[in-house]
Amino acid sequence: MVNIICLFLVALLLFFMGSWFIPITDPTEAVYTLTAKEMLSAGDWLSPRIYGDFWFDKPIMFYWELLVAYKVFGVGEFASRFFPALFATLGMFLTYFFGTKLYNRKIGFAAAIILATSLEYWYLSHAVITDMTLLVMFSLTLITFYLGYRAGNERLYLISFAASGVAVLTKGPIGFFLPGLIILIFLAWQGDLPHLRKLFRVKNFLLLAAIVALWYLPMTLIHGTEFIENFLGVHNFLRATVSEYPKTNVWYYYLLISLIGFFPWSILLIVGAIKNCRRLPQLDMSEKFLIVWALTVVIFFQLCATKYVTYTLPAMIPAVILAAKYFVNRWKIFIGVSAGALIVYPLILFLVALPAAEDNSGQREAEIILPLLDEDTCVVSHGKEYSGSLVFYAGTKIYRLETRENFELVKPQKLTWTSKNVMPFMTFDELPADKKILAVVSVAYDKSFLDNASGKWELVGEVPKSAIESLAEKIFYGRERQELKSKIYRRES
Repeated sequence: MVNIICLFLVALLLFFMGSWFIPITDPTEAVYTLTAKEMLSAGDWLSPRIYGDFWFDKPIMFYWELLVAYKVFGVGEFASRFFPALFATLGMFLTYFFGTKLYNRKIGFAAAIILATSLEYWYLSHAVITDMTLLVMFSLTLITFYLGYRAGNERLYLISFAASGVAVLTKGPIGFFLPGLIILIFLAWQGDLPHLRKLFRVKNFLLLAAIVALWYLPMTLIHGTEFIENFLGVHNFLRATVSEYPKTNVWYYYLLISLIGFFPWSILLIVGAIKNCRRLPQLDMSEKFLIVWALTVVIFFQLCATKYVTYTLPAMIPAVILAAKYFVNRWKIFIGVSAGALIVYPLILFLVALPAAEDNSGQREAEIILPLLDEDTCVVSHGKEYSGSLVFYAGTKIYRLETRENFELVKPQKLTWTSKNVMPFMTFDELPADKKILAVVSVAYDKSFLDNASGKWELVGEVPKSAIESLAEKIFYGRERQELKSKIYRRES
């Protein structure tokens, strides 16, 4: 009971703190929250939509979570971040449960604390993205399989397939195929591939299919080839074969992510991994399963063309359980590092994460333009990236303003990454002459805007950069490049 209480307190301190005041950020958080907000307004809990159009970026599960939170708490920061924090808590307790089942309470507790105090896990517990939900369902799939396999209890396989179904509703086919690959490799290492016959019972697949069909079937019937081309074609096949961010498509990407993501445990985890490699022939069955789980996730996503920081999150639970075994006889080090993390993370939240979020959010710009809006006002945004969070906070249609030449480069085209550009566009030559216009302009694009926008424009607001971003620029560039983040201009009709 003491362990449970301690873990609850850790969850409140590390996962839920700050949920109510960290603004929604661009680009990813804004996409999820704005989609859920529009679904709620439309009364449509089936078809994701954004900027007034249907949107097939991700499956439905995370949107359902946001919709429930918005219904209960109202649309806002706390509601948006509630389920990521909740699933981070569930992931921590799942780690405690599995570590205890495999070994003992001491290892289970240590594993849960290592997970909760790892930098990537702490960060993602506050992030409005799908990955915490996927982590829990992905892990539950594998944990219930392994416990069922070890105990000879096939009933647990039903839970495994059900969890996999929810994982597919969260992230797509990867929620079934990657756990399946891990199980296949593990059984091959065990020399027990015939066990697949017990796992692949018809009833298990029927349960999986029934859960998956809750959303995929009506979406296919309603939206047809448009859904299939965009969801499977762009957001699954294209993501795996064509890098969305070519600069990150390097062999050492996830090695660096692991070193950063497991901070402050990174070096100690490497030492533990080396010791496990030395005793590879003597590994017990549980250690084999944990190693296969962790390595398969990392290697699989390393082979994919598109790489994201969050993709290897499902490898964290097996990694921290293996690490906890290393710390059992090093309790003083464990307590010292854990205590330091519990003190430092709240400070990082207030001193670094909050101002960084403000710099990556359109909240402050929305506060300036809201009093200036009326029915005859057209709002445009000009900069390197379009701010979905500005739309979220302003609650009005905002056009992405581009030159005619640049529009031809970024306009949405099928089966390319530009197909994600579903926001409303406007070119400079299309700016209406008979309407009042508000323009939110990134400071880096201020000259571009003034050179291309015709008419007389009045500066009505400025948004400064946070102190943390100014400091970062001085450190990395030797000077502060810009004092301002954005400017707001107005042109009367």
